[in-house]
Amino acid sequence: MTGFDSTETFTIVARSPEEALRGVESVVCVPTFKRPDMLEATLRSLAAQQGGHDFAIIIVENEGVERAGATRAKALLEAGLFKGLVIVEPRQGNCKAYNAAWRCALTRFPALEQLLGIDDDEQAEPGWLGAFLRAAETAPAELFGGSVTPVFEDASRAWLKAHPVFRSHYAATGPIPILYSSANYLIRRQVLERLGFPFFDESFDFTGGGDSDFFSRAKAAGFRFWWVQEAAQVETMPARRSETGWIAARAFRNGALSAQIARRQQPGLAGRLKVLAKSLTLLAVSPFRGLALALRTHSILIGLYHAQVALGRLMSEFGVANEQYRKPEKN
Repeated sequence: MTGFDSTETFTIVARSPEEALRGVESVVCVPTFKRPDMLEATLRSLAAQQGGHDFAIIIVENEGVERAGATRAKALLEAGLFKGLVIVEPRQGNCKAYNAAWRCALTRFPALEQLLGIDDDEQAEPGWLGAFLRAAETAPAELFGGSVTPVFEDASRAWLKAHPVFRSHYAATGPIPILYSSANYLIRRQVLERLGFPFFDESFDFTGGGDSDFFSRAKAAGFRFWWVQEAAQVETMPARRSETGWIAARAFRNGALSAQIARRQQPGLAGRLKVLAKSLTLLAVSPFRGLALALRTHSILIGLYHAQVALGRLMSEFGVANEQYRKPEKN
């Protein structure tokens, strides 16, 4: 594998017998941090997949002290709910967790054809896996994404589903220009082998954006993208994520990350000036875009999104970064 570093930082705490994993072609990766009850709901949704597909699961615990998620997953594996591995990546960081899970999949599953992913606050609909695998058999693409529908703990805030922070980027099955999130994905093995380790840039550990950066590099390498609307998940939104402050912070972060990734793609003074010019342009047109969004969604709060993204882009020019993943349990 190109650029593959054989040094492993994770520890395997539970696994199915090797013979049960040898012929597995599809592996679902589940990163977790201090959410054992939600993790169990995620794993039970995977165990309930329809179609009789053979697959395994890798749970990567990213909390190296109490390891509550690993303990719960180990018990469920030993009870026969699923087959796969439970590993611990003790170095905290969103990107470190993904790197550990994907490295484990490549090194422990010789027949691996595709990696899939779901977060520990999400549940897969019964047809999720089947929809992805059917698309992977026929679609001319190497990276696939699926829909994620938010379910708000505070039901009175359900109208926020229309906010760009919570809405999936696409709504119809078919070719797309790029993916932005690793919340719900299928990736062919050759993508990881081509791009090499580390798959996610760990400088994005606490800001997020490692997935967007990865997908940008995959696109630059010539890989193609496909949306599978039927590969659906639901995501639990705790009350804190429906607070105005959290939503604004996420919008600022989205803007900062888009500018940061753009500067990486266009290095040098000319590139930086081009990115800055785009940020200023977005800020200038944000009142008009925001008004249109507010009228369409009947919400001033949602209408603020475009201005917040533009301001986040400008803030990043001065090194301001919102590390929302520094304390994932509060994110």
